[in-house]
Amino acid sequence: MTLPASRMTGPMTSLGPEWLAHRYDPPNDAVHLRLVDRETRARVPFLTDEELGGPGQPQVLRRADLAALRAQAGPVHFIFHSAYCCSTLLANVYDRPGSAYSLKEPVLLNDLVGWRHRGAPPSAIGPVLEQSLDLLARPWTPGEVGVIKPSNVVNGLAPAMLAARPGARAILLYAPLRIYLGSIAGKGLWGRRWVRDLLHKQLKEQLVVPGFTAEDYFLQTDLQIAAVGWLAQHALYARLTERFAGQVRTLDSERLLADPASSLGAIDALFEVTATGAERAALIARVFGRNAKTGDRFDTTDRRSDQAGAAAAHADEIAKVHDWALEVARTADIAMEVPAPLLD
Repeated sequence: MTLPASRMTGPMTSLGPEWLAHRYDPPNDAVHLRLVDRETRARVPFLTDEELGGPGQPQVLRRADLAALRAQAGPVHFIFHSAYCCSTLLANVYDRPGSAYSLKEPVLLNDLVGWRHRGAPPSAIGPVLEQSLDLLARPWTPGEVGVIKPSNVVNGLAPAMLAARPGARAILLYAPLRIYLGSIAGKGLWGRRWVRDLLHKQLKEQLVVPGFTAEDYFLQTDLQIAAVGWLAQHALYARLTERFAGQVRTLDSERLLADPASSLGAIDALFEVTATGAERAALIARVFGRNAKTGDRFDTTDRRSDQAGAAAAHADEIAKVHDWALEVARTADIAMEVPAPLLD
């Protein structure tokens, strides 16, 4: 982790919600806050330095000096996801000034995962995580509900996040396996490398599928690695629905796209965000007709066309890996359909 060099400041109460809690610095037990306005947060796909135009000029506060800022926290909910499942699109729906705001993959949470992977004990991570959530949950105006969509590498911290926020609710979003495999194959070399990096991180989080050795992973193809990672996250989702019954609901991307009105109505109710049917229809028209990451026009028909192209180009590999994964799921007792669906 490389953090910009900045002078440490003392206790500060005047930093408003436009100061995003952006990075955590374990050696100094400090948080970097950088100025990011609401328009920018809505425009960029992720709250990373790459998307925000560099590291900025952060204010650096010791964690001991954050009490006043943490006191600004309001209610917050989560969108946990398994990647390539319309999570950025769904987060964009919750940019509703006066009603809700969303944070797309804040790096602060990724920093805690990295710290954990470097050996930080749960007893150290827990308080920092809880305080980080307070800093992220500062509304722009009183009464707004926060919706945080962490990076999927943060999923291993989902149980701790839900436990730290017993009033929070979460959507566990995923793409059906066959479609997920097609998305990975369609990304080419970059997608295949990404799933291996993801599984590497999942193994550090003990998010494993029973029955595999390190040598087995080495011998598996890229799409087999993708399927194992998908199954590991599915197993995590099942555990979350059992442990946090009432707090979490599951939703697959195809159901979201097929029936956005019902999906958003149910999510609004879960997150306690008030909206009329007409307001949701306007949001669907504005958000669902554009590429969530670039802003270009891109509707469900375009997405289906992309899916069909990848599926056709890699049909044999996808079919074989899908069948293999079904057998792995059966022997590992991992349900392909996770419990607690958002929609009946």
